[in-house]
Amino acid sequence: MTPYQKFKQECDQEIEAIGQDADLISATRAWINRANEKKYSYHFEWLGRPIIQYPQDIVAMQELIWKVRPDLIIETGIAHGGSLIFSASILAQLELCDAIEKGAVLDPAKPSRMVVGVDIDIREHNRAAIEAHPMASRIKMLQGSSIDPGIVSQVREIASQYSRVLVCLDSNHTHDHVLGELDAYAPLVSPGSYCVVFDTIIEDLPEDSFPDRPWARGNNPKTAVHAYLQSNPDFSIDRSMDSKLLISVAPEGYLRRAG
Repeated sequence: MTPYQKFKQECDQEIEAIGQDADLISATRAWINRANEKKYSYHFEWLGRPIIQYPQDIVAMQELIWKVRPDLIIETGIAHGGSLIFSASILAQLELCDAIEKGAVLDPAKPSRMVVGVDIDIREHNRAAIEAHPMASRIKMLQGSSIDPGIVSQVREIASQYSRVLVCLDSNHTHDHVLGELDAYAPLVSPGSYCVVFDTIIEDLPEDSFPDRPWARGNNPKTAVHAYLQSNPDFSIDRSMDSKLLISVAPEGYLRRAG
């Protein structure tokens, strides 16, 4: 066993213990409830664009992308574009590392790894900022509902040109919409890769947390995840992610495809 393997083994044991620490989990839940009242997740940026995620999930996504090494990331929900910029920048790092390992010359104008973002309303100021960003050459944006058959068909056509796909769902958070997204996009996930469903935390927050939104307890991404998993056994919840992160907008939302 190498020193790194020994370290990872110790980490796995510690993460398992964290997941069984009821007091720590309770304290974390109390913190999340309070922080959510202050719109905590809105206050971070990635390379100059608001990302609207917890830092813990940002780090977790970096780990997953490095582990899975996708050549295409599909994201529903664009907002200010921070998540697209994040994914594109990590894919750029992967491409650079590949080039270094192979002794190849990297051409930034011809990226081999891409991000596709879908949003029902890409606001012009956000589109302009994303298109002006240095990572723009790695990003393709589609405007329309993520469950519209025409949009789904376009994404599937793009995905057919890539061999390893990772999916992130973060648009309309109602049960029916997320379940529709899972039906549409989870099958595109490569074996061993992930479909990450964000904002499953809605099911765990106080009932009055979203009085002006159509989602709530009993009608949200987590309920959609549980419904989808009932008939799709090739996906499973990566419980180790929940235990490791504790603070996350996606509890039970890191879904790994077998393989």
